[in-house]
Amino acid sequence: MLDQTDLSILALLRENSRLQWKDIGEKVHLSGQAVGNRIRRMEEQGIIQGYTAVIDNARIGPALTAIVTMFMKTTDHQKFTRFVSARPEVAEAHRISGEGCYALFVSVPDQAALNAFLDELLPFGNYKVNLSIGKIK
Repeated sequence: MLDQTDLSILALLRENSRLQWKDIGEKVHLSGQAVGNRIRRMEEQGIIQGYTAVIDNARIGPALTAIVTMFMKTTDHQKFTRFVSARPEVAEAHRISGEGCYALFVSVPDQAALNAFLDELLPFGNYKVNLSIGKIK
């Protein structure tokens, strides 16, 4: 079970996963070694599953972000989930309730790349596309 110190460590890692254990320890009133032990334990328990870099695509080149809602034609979703998992342009994929079956967050360089991706989705079902016009968070 996680205590308040573990939750504070996780909050700090969410903000900046590159923080040194010593620096985290100063903020949660533990030694760097104690922080490291807690982080390793949370990794072993699967609470912390990995570390990543958040890339601002607008700074590295023009990008188009689309939110694609999938309406599946079949109840066999395994082939679709394998397809989505293998596609680098799919930043996130969520199985959803309500309208649609899946929500995909897709980042592509331009409209042509988005159209090509959407064409590859058609065998799985129909879709609805919303374009992001600005990121808030």
